[in-house]
Amino acid sequence: MIPRRAIRFIQSALARQASVAITGPRQVGKTTTAFSILENTPSVYLDLEAPDDRAKLLDPTLFLNSHEDKLVILDEIQRVPELFPVLRGIIDRGRRKGKRNSRFLVLGSASMDLLKQSSESLAGRIAYVEMGPLTVLETAAAYPDINSLWVRGGFPDSFLAADDPDSLAWRKDFIRTYLERDIPLLGPRIPAELLGRLWTMLAHEQGTMVNASRLATSLMISAQTVTRYIDLLSDLLLVRRLQPFHGNVGKRLVKAPKVYVRDSGLVHALLGIPDFTALSGHPVIGGSWEGFVLENLIAAAPARTLASFYRTAAGAEIDLLLEIPGHGLWAFEIKRSLTAKPDKGFYIACEDLKPDKRFLVNAGTDRYPIKENVDAIGLLAISEMLANL
Repeated sequence: MIPRRAIRFIQSALARQASVAITGPRQVGKTTTAFSILENTPSVYLDLEAPDDRAKLLDPTLFLNSHEDKLVILDEIQRVPELFPVLRGIIDRGRRKGKRNSRFLVLGSASMDLLKQSSESLAGRIAYVEMGPLTVLETAAAYPDINSLWVRGGFPDSFLAADDPDSLAWRKDFIRTYLERDIPLLGPRIPAELLGRLWTMLAHEQGTMVNASRLATSLMISAQTVTRYIDLLSDLLLVRRLQPFHGNVGKRLVKAPKVYVRDSGLVHALLGIPDFTALSGHPVIGGSWEGFVLENLIAAAPARTLASFYRTAAGAEIDLLLEIPGHGLWAFEIKRSLTAKPDKGFYIACEDLKPDKRFLVNAGTDRYPIKENVDAIGLLAISEMLANL
Protein backbone atom coordinates (compact mmCIF):
# COMPACT_ATOMS: atom_id res chain seq x y z
CA MET A 1 0.00 0.00 0.00
CA ILE A 2 1.24 3.50 -0.86
CA PRO A 3 0.71 5.72 2.22
CA ARG A 4 -1.64 8.61 1.48
CA ARG A 5 -1.00 12.17 2.67
CA ALA A 6 -4.69 12.49 3.43
CA ILE A 7 -4.31 10.14 6.41
CA ARG A 8 -2.94 12.80 8.73
CA PHE A 9 -5.62 15.29 7.71
CA ILE A 10 -8.34 12.71 8.37
CA GLN A 11 -6.86 11.82 11.77
CA SER A 12 -6.63 15.48 12.74
CA ALA A 13 -10.21 16.11 11.64
CA LEU A 14 -11.52 13.09 13.59
CA ALA A 15 -9.78 14.40 16.71
CA ARG A 16 -11.72 17.68 16.59
CA GLN A 17 -15.05 16.85 14.94
CA ALA A 18 -17.88 14.40 15.47
CA SER A 19 -18.09 13.59 11.76
CA VAL A 20 -15.60 13.68 8.90
CA ALA A 21 -16.40 13.38 5.20
CA ILE A 22 -13.85 12.00 2.75
CA THR A 23 -14.81 12.96 -0.79
CA GLY A 24 -13.20 11.88 -4.02
CA PRO A 25 -13.83 9.92 -7.21
CA ARG A 26 -14.49 6.20 -7.15
CA GLN A 27 -11.51 3.84 -6.87
CA VAL A 28 -9.22 6.53 -5.52
CA GLY A 29 -8.54 4.63 -2.27
CA LYS A 30 -10.97 6.22 0.22
CA THR A 31 -12.15 2.94 1.77
CA THR A 32 -8.65 1.43 1.95
CA THR A 33 -7.36 4.59 3.62
CA ALA A 34 -10.23 4.63 6.10
CA PHE A 35 -9.50 1.05 7.17
CA SER A 36 -5.78 1.76 7.49
CA ILE A 37 -6.59 4.55 9.95
CA LEU A 38 -8.97 2.39 11.97
CA GLU A 39 -6.90 -0.78 12.40
CA ASN A 40 -6.77 -0.31 16.17
CA THR A 41 -10.05 1.58 16.60
CA PRO A 42 -13.38 -0.07 17.50
CA SER A 43 -15.51 0.55 14.44
CA VAL A 44 -18.39 -0.67 12.32
CA TYR A 45 -18.45 -0.45 8.51
CA LEU A 46 -21.50 -0.15 6.27
CA ASP A 47 -21.36 -0.13 2.47
CA LEU A 48 -24.52 1.73 1.53
CA GLU A 49 -24.46 0.28 -1.99
CA ALA A 50 -24.90 -3.20 -0.51
CA PRO A 51 -28.58 -4.15 0.08
CA ASP A 52 -27.70 -6.10 3.24
CA ASP A 53 -25.99 -3.11 4.82
CA ARG A 54 -28.75 -0.71 3.79
CA ALA A 55 -31.25 -3.07 5.40
CA LYS A 56 -29.51 -2.58 8.75
CA LEU A 57 -30.56 1.06 8.60
CA LEU A 58 -34.30 0.53 8.28
CA ASP A 59 -34.35 2.12 11.73
CA PRO A 60 -31.14 4.14 11.51
CA THR A 61 -31.45 5.80 14.92
CA LEU A 62 -31.81 2.44 16.68
CA PHE A 63 -28.89 0.87 14.80
CA LEU A 64 -26.50 3.80 15.14
CA ASN A 65 -27.29 4.36 18.82
CA SER A 66 -26.42 0.70 19.45
CA HIS A 67 -22.89 1.51 18.19
CA GLU A 68 -22.39 4.84 19.93
CA ASP A 69 -19.05 3.71 21.40
CA LYS A 70 -17.64 2.88 17.96
CA LEU A 71 -16.60 4.93 14.98
CA VAL A 72 -19.22 4.26 12.30
CA ILE A 73 -17.98 4.27 8.69
CA LEU A 74 -20.70 4.98 6.12
CA ASP A 75 -19.40 4.30 2.61
CA GLU A 76 -21.09 5.76 -0.50
CA ILE A 77 -23.32 7.86 1.73
CA GLN A 78 -24.73 9.79 -1.22
CA ARG A 79 -26.87 6.71 -1.85
CA VAL A 80 -28.80 7.38 1.40
CA PRO A 81 -28.92 11.20 1.77
CA GLU A 82 -31.82 10.94 4.26
CA LEU A 83 -29.25 9.78 6.83
CA PHE A 84 -27.81 13.27 7.30
CA PRO A 85 -30.63 14.64 9.51
CA VAL A 86 -30.44 11.44 11.59
CA LEU A 87 -26.70 11.91 12.08
CA ARG A 88 -27.29 15.47 13.23
CA GLY A 89 -29.64 14.34 16.00
CA ILE A 90 -27.30 11.57 17.13
CA ILE A 91 -24.31 13.92 17.17
CA ASP A 92 -26.16 16.56 19.20
CA ARG A 93 -27.35 14.01 21.76
CA GLY A 94 -23.84 12.59 21.95
CA ARG A 95 -22.35 16.01 22.64
CA ARG A 96 -24.57 16.31 25.71
CA LYS A 97 -23.00 13.06 26.91
CA GLY A 98 -19.49 14.33 26.26
CA LYS A 99 -19.01 12.42 22.98
CA ARG A 100 -17.74 15.30 20.87
CA ASN A 101 -15.47 13.70 18.28
CA SER A 102 -14.80 10.58 16.18
CA ARG A 103 -18.41 9.47 15.79
CA PHE A 104 -18.86 9.10 12.03
CA LEU A 105 -16.56 8.77 9.03
CA VAL A 106 -18.58 9.21 5.84
CA LEU A 107 -17.20 8.44 2.39
CA GLY A 108 -18.71 9.75 -0.82
CA SER A 109 -17.94 9.58 -4.52
CA ALA A 110 -20.47 12.21 -5.56
CA SER A 111 -19.56 15.44 -3.88
CA MET A 112 -22.56 17.35 -5.19
CA ASP A 113 -25.04 15.30 -3.14
CA LEU A 114 -22.70 14.75 -0.21
CA LEU A 115 -21.75 18.38 0.26
CA LYS A 116 -25.28 19.65 -0.35
CA GLN A 117 -26.86 17.36 2.20
CA SER A 118 -24.14 17.59 4.84
CA SER A 119 -23.81 21.37 4.64
CA GLU A 120 -27.54 21.71 5.28
CA SER A 121 -27.81 19.13 8.06
CA LEU A 122 -24.38 18.97 9.69
CA ALA A 123 -23.18 22.58 9.70
CA GLY A 124 -20.59 22.96 12.44
CA ARG A 125 -20.52 19.21 13.02
CA ILE A 126 -18.50 17.97 10.04
CA ALA A 127 -15.03 18.42 8.54
CA TYR A 128 -14.16 17.69 4.92
CA VAL A 129 -11.10 16.01 3.44
CA GLU A 130 -10.85 15.74 -0.35
CA MET A 131 -8.86 12.72 -1.49
CA GLY A 132 -7.71 12.68 -5.09
CA PRO A 133 -5.56 10.31 -7.13
CA LEU A 134 -1.97 9.57 -6.15
CA THR A 135 0.53 12.44 -6.40
CA VAL A 136 4.29 12.62 -6.90
CA LEU A 137 4.70 13.26 -3.17
CA GLU A 138 3.14 9.87 -2.45
CA THR A 139 4.77 7.81 -5.20
CA ALA A 140 8.27 9.28 -5.60
CA ALA A 141 9.95 7.29 -2.83
CA ALA A 142 8.98 3.87 -4.21
CA TYR A 143 8.44 4.86 -7.87
CA PRO A 144 10.78 7.74 -8.77
CA ASP A 145 9.85 7.73 -12.47
CA ILE A 146 7.36 10.60 -12.65
CA ASN A 147 6.56 9.73 -16.27
CA SER A 148 4.83 6.53 -15.17
CA LEU A 149 2.50 8.47 -12.86
CA TRP A 150 1.88 11.04 -15.59
CA VAL A 151 1.03 8.47 -18.28
CA ARG A 152 -1.04 6.10 -16.13
CA GLY A 153 -2.57 8.68 -13.80
CA GLY A 154 -3.00 8.46 -10.06
CA PHE A 155 -5.81 5.95 -9.58
CA PRO A 156 -4.02 3.22 -7.58
CA ASP A 157 -5.20 0.25 -9.66
CA SER A 158 -4.15 2.02 -12.85
CA PHE A 159 -0.80 3.22 -11.55
CA LEU A 160 0.13 -0.15 -10.02
CA ALA A 161 -1.04 -2.28 -12.98
CA ALA A 162 1.35 -4.95 -14.25
CA ASP A 163 2.02 -3.10 -17.51
CA ASP A 164 0.78 -0.23 -19.66
CA PRO A 165 -1.86 -2.28 -21.55
CA ASP A 166 -3.38 -3.50 -18.26
CA SER A 167 -3.36 0.07 -16.93
CA LEU A 168 -5.10 1.42 -20.03
CA ALA A 169 -7.69 -1.37 -19.92
CA TRP A 170 -8.45 -0.54 -16.26
CA ARG A 171 -8.96 3.15 -17.08
CA LYS A 172 -11.24 2.39 -20.02
CA ASP A 173 -13.33 0.12 -17.79
CA PHE A 174 -13.42 2.88 -15.16
CA ILE A 175 -14.72 5.41 -17.71
CA ARG A 176 -17.31 2.95 -19.02
CA THR A 177 -18.55 2.16 -15.50
CA TYR A 178 -18.96 5.85 -14.66
CA LEU A 179 -20.85 6.53 -17.88
CA GLU A 180 -23.10 3.48 -17.89
CA ARG A 181 -23.74 2.85 -14.18
CA ASP A 182 -22.68 5.56 -11.75
CA ILE A 183 -23.73 8.77 -13.46
CA PRO A 184 -27.24 7.55 -14.44
CA LEU A 185 -27.91 6.79 -10.76
CA LEU A 186 -27.25 10.39 -9.74
CA GLY A 187 -30.03 12.19 -11.56
CA PRO A 188 -32.02 12.52 -14.76
CA ARG A 189 -31.05 10.13 -17.53
CA ILE A 190 -27.98 11.34 -19.41
CA PRO A 191 -27.06 9.43 -22.59
CA ALA A 192 -23.80 7.65 -21.86
CA GLU A 193 -22.54 7.98 -25.42
CA LEU A 194 -23.20 11.73 -25.47
CA LEU A 195 -21.49 12.36 -22.14
CA GLY A 196 -18.57 10.18 -23.22
CA ARG A 197 -18.12 12.27 -26.38
CA LEU A 198 -18.14 15.47 -24.33
CA TRP A 199 -15.62 14.03 -21.85
CA THR A 200 -13.36 13.11 -24.78
CA MET A 201 -13.68 16.61 -26.26
CA LEU A 202 -12.63 18.10 -22.92
CA ALA A 203 -9.57 15.82 -22.95
CA HIS A 204 -8.66 17.07 -26.44
CA GLU A 205 -8.93 20.66 -25.17
CA GLN A 206 -7.13 20.03 -21.89
CA GLY A 207 -6.37 23.30 -20.12
CA THR A 208 -8.24 25.60 -22.50
CA MET A 209 -11.17 27.96 -21.99
CA VAL A 210 -13.97 25.79 -23.30
CA ASN A 211 -16.43 27.30 -25.76
CA ALA A 212 -19.73 25.70 -24.76
CA SER A 213 -21.49 26.92 -27.90
CA ARG A 214 -18.93 25.29 -30.19
CA LEU A 215 -19.09 22.01 -28.26
CA ALA A 216 -22.88 22.16 -28.34
CA THR A 217 -22.85 22.50 -32.12
CA SER A 218 -20.61 19.42 -32.44
CA LEU A 219 -22.80 17.41 -30.08
CA MET A 220 -26.10 18.76 -31.48
CA ILE A 221 -27.34 19.85 -28.05
CA SER A 222 -27.76 23.25 -26.40
CA ALA A 223 -24.94 25.23 -24.82
CA GLN A 224 -26.87 25.12 -21.52
CA THR A 225 -26.86 21.32 -21.67
CA VAL A 226 -23.10 21.28 -22.30
CA THR A 227 -22.59 23.52 -19.28
CA ARG A 228 -24.82 21.29 -17.14
CA TYR A 229 -22.87 18.18 -18.17
CA ILE A 230 -19.54 19.87 -17.36
CA ASP A 231 -21.03 20.87 -14.00
CA LEU A 232 -21.81 17.20 -13.36
CA LEU A 233 -18.28 16.04 -14.21
CA SER A 234 -16.89 18.80 -12.01
CA ASP A 235 -19.14 17.85 -9.08
CA LEU A 236 -17.91 14.27 -9.43
CA LEU A 237 -14.33 15.57 -9.06
CA LEU A 238 -13.46 14.25 -12.53
CA VAL A 239 -13.08 17.68 -14.15
CA ARG A 240 -11.64 20.88 -12.70
CA ARG A 241 -12.79 24.36 -13.57
CA LEU A 242 -9.82 26.62 -12.80
CA GLN A 243 -11.24 30.07 -12.20
CA PRO A 244 -9.58 33.27 -13.48
CA PHE A 245 -7.86 35.54 -10.98
CA HIS A 246 -10.07 38.38 -9.88
CA GLY A 247 -8.14 41.41 -8.71
CA ASN A 248 -8.20 45.12 -9.23
CA VAL A 249 -5.22 45.38 -11.58
CA GLY A 250 -6.69 47.90 -14.00
CA LYS A 251 -6.54 45.44 -16.91
CA ARG A 252 -9.19 43.78 -19.03
CA LEU A 253 -9.12 40.22 -17.73
CA VAL A 254 -10.39 37.00 -19.26
CA LYS A 255 -13.43 35.88 -17.26
CA ALA A 256 -14.01 32.33 -18.52
CA PRO A 257 -12.54 29.41 -16.50
CA LYS A 258 -10.06 26.91 -17.91
CA VAL A 259 -11.22 23.29 -17.90
CA TYR A 260 -9.06 20.26 -17.12
CA VAL A 261 -9.78 16.54 -16.91
CA ARG A 262 -8.27 16.15 -13.46
CA ASP A 263 -6.46 12.81 -13.84
CA SER A 264 -3.84 12.66 -16.59
CA GLY A 265 -4.35 8.92 -16.99
CA LEU A 266 -8.01 9.50 -17.84
CA VAL A 267 -6.98 12.13 -20.40
CA HIS A 268 -4.80 9.55 -22.12
CA ALA A 269 -7.44 6.79 -21.92
CA LEU A 270 -10.12 9.06 -23.38
CA LEU A 271 -7.77 9.87 -26.28
CA GLY A 272 -6.54 6.30 -26.77
CA ILE A 273 -2.91 7.09 -25.83
CA PRO A 274 -1.41 3.78 -24.63
CA ASP A 275 2.06 4.70 -23.36
CA PHE A 276 4.77 7.34 -23.00
CA THR A 277 6.04 6.87 -26.55
CA ALA A 278 2.62 7.59 -28.04
CA LEU A 279 2.11 10.54 -25.69
CA SER A 280 5.45 12.08 -26.71
CA GLY A 281 4.19 12.57 -30.25
CA HIS A 282 0.61 13.56 -29.45
CA PRO A 283 -0.66 17.15 -29.72
CA VAL A 284 -2.15 16.97 -26.21
CA ILE A 285 1.25 16.50 -24.55
CA GLY A 286 1.56 20.14 -23.46
CA GLY A 287 -1.96 20.37 -22.05
CA SER A 288 -1.60 16.96 -20.40
CA TRP A 289 1.63 17.96 -18.64
CA GLU A 290 0.11 21.28 -17.55
CA GLY A 291 -2.91 19.56 -16.03
CA PHE A 292 -0.73 16.94 -14.33
CA VAL A 293 1.50 19.57 -12.75
CA LEU A 294 -1.42 21.75 -11.76
CA GLU A 295 -3.21 18.93 -9.92
CA ASN A 296 -0.04 17.97 -8.06
CA LEU A 297 0.67 21.54 -6.96
CA ILE A 298 -2.88 22.16 -5.77
CA ALA A 299 -2.83 18.86 -3.85
CA ALA A 300 0.50 19.74 -2.20
CA ALA A 301 -0.46 23.30 -1.21
CA PRO A 302 -1.57 24.12 2.35
CA ALA A 303 -5.22 24.12 3.35
CA ARG A 304 -7.31 27.11 2.28
CA THR A 305 -4.99 27.88 -0.64
CA LEU A 306 -6.86 29.52 -3.52
CA ALA A 307 -5.95 28.41 -7.04
CA SER A 308 -6.58 30.46 -10.19
CA PHE A 309 -4.96 31.55 -13.45
CA TYR A 310 -4.32 35.01 -14.89
CA ARG A 311 -4.88 36.12 -18.45
CA THR A 312 -5.50 39.54 -19.93
CA ALA A 313 -7.14 40.37 -23.23
CA ALA A 314 -3.71 41.54 -24.42
CA GLY A 315 -2.16 38.10 -23.84
CA ALA A 316 -0.35 38.42 -20.50
CA GLU A 317 -0.75 35.06 -18.78
CA ILE A 318 0.21 33.01 -15.72
CA ASP A 319 -0.69 29.30 -15.91
CA LEU A 320 -1.33 28.89 -12.18
CA LEU A 321 -1.60 31.27 -9.25
CA LEU A 322 -1.69 30.01 -5.67
CA GLU A 323 -2.78 32.41 -2.93
CA ILE A 324 -1.25 30.66 0.08
CA PRO A 325 -2.33 31.74 3.58
CA GLY A 326 0.64 33.33 5.33
CA HIS A 327 2.91 33.02 2.28
CA GLY A 328 1.41 35.38 -0.28
CA LEU A 329 0.85 34.92 -4.00
CA TRP A 330 2.93 32.37 -5.95
CA ALA A 331 3.02 32.33 -9.76
CA PHE A 332 3.80 29.26 -11.91
CA GLU A 333 4.65 28.88 -15.57
CA ILE A 334 4.39 25.21 -16.60
CA LYS A 335 6.66 23.82 -19.33
CA ARG A 336 7.84 20.24 -19.73
CA SER A 337 11.06 20.99 -21.62
CA LEU A 338 14.21 21.52 -19.57
CA THR A 339 15.33 24.28 -21.96
CA ALA A 340 12.02 26.17 -22.04
CA LYS A 341 11.83 29.73 -20.77
CA PRO A 342 8.77 31.64 -19.58
CA ASP A 343 6.86 33.40 -22.32
CA LYS A 344 6.92 37.18 -22.50
CA GLY A 345 3.32 37.24 -21.29
CA PHE A 346 4.40 35.63 -18.01
CA TYR A 347 6.78 38.49 -17.21
CA ILE A 348 4.16 41.09 -18.17
CA ALA A 349 1.61 39.36 -15.93
CA CYS A 350 4.12 39.29 -13.06
CA GLU A 351 4.58 43.04 -13.44
CA ASP A 352 0.82 43.40 -13.11
CA LEU A 353 0.44 41.21 -10.02
CA LYS A 354 3.85 41.41 -8.26
CA PRO A 355 3.69 37.80 -6.96
CA ASP A 356 5.84 36.89 -3.96
CA LYS A 357 7.34 33.80 -5.66
CA ARG A 358 7.78 32.97 -9.35
CA PHE A 359 8.60 29.55 -10.77
CA LEU A 360 8.88 27.70 -14.05
CA VAL A 361 7.95 24.07 -13.33
CA ASN A 362 9.57 21.57 -15.70
CA ALA A 363 10.23 17.84 -15.94
CA GLY A 364 13.70 18.06 -14.40
CA THR A 365 15.06 17.58 -10.89
CA ASP A 366 17.28 20.65 -10.43
CA ARG A 367 16.44 24.16 -9.24
CA TYR A 368 18.24 27.05 -10.86
CA PRO A 369 17.61 30.74 -11.63
CA ILE A 370 16.64 31.64 -15.18
CA LYS A 371 16.03 35.33 -14.57
CA GLU A 372 15.90 37.65 -11.60
CA ASN A 373 13.16 36.45 -9.23
CA VAL A 374 12.28 33.46 -11.45
CA ASP A 375 13.55 29.92 -10.73
CA ALA A 376 13.20 26.78 -12.83
CA ILE A 377 12.33 23.82 -10.62
CA GLY A 378 11.20 20.20 -10.96
CA LEU A 379 7.71 19.05 -10.06
CA LEU A 380 8.75 16.91 -7.08
CA ALA A 381 10.91 19.66 -5.58
CA ILE A 382 8.21 22.34 -5.79
CA SER A 383 5.60 19.90 -4.47
CA GLU A 384 7.81 19.21 -1.45
CA MET A 385 8.31 22.94 -0.94
CA LEU A 386 4.56 23.55 -0.91
CA ALA A 387 3.87 20.59 1.36
CA ASN A 388 6.41 21.83 3.93
CA LEU A 389 4.98 25.32 4.24
